[in-house]
Amino acid sequence: MARFNHILVPVDFELPSQEALDVAVDLALAFDARLTLMHAWDIPTFAYAGSNSFMTADMWTPIAGAAAEQLASTLAVLRKRLPRAESVLAQGAPAVEALAVADRVKADVIVMGTHGRRGLDRLLLGSVAERVVRSSPVPVLTICGKGHAQA
Repeated sequence: MARFNHILVPVDFELPSQEALDVAVDLALAFDARLTLMHAWDIPTFAYAGSNSFMTADMWTPIAGAAAEQLASTLAVLRKRLPRAESVLAQGAPAVEALAVADRVKADVIVMGTHGRRGLDRLLLGSVAERVVRSSPVPVLTICGKGHAQA
């Protein structure tokens, strides 16, 4: 049986990532493993003819602050069950940042939620979990939200 020493849990604060976090906590307790909670926030850039394609600091500062506050709140609740838990806040594309953080903290498994989107929603919104699974050098356990139909 594989032994997990450090679990990374990327979260977007929606129900599927909360369910993944619950599974990751159970794994961390079972393996006496470290757990790092991470959130990546990003500002989509749109370029239109005749417009600036960048945002000023006064536009993204509130977004960064809200992300930091939500991550701190989630970590505080998490530490009631797992006092050694840590967190990382990153700015950038969530899949790219999740892989970078996994490498930086030497995670040996990534546990993450998936919305289970299909069809047009998946085409338009993409799948962070799918990108992580395809590129990760370590195992990725995906947890589909309970509200989604099973494939």
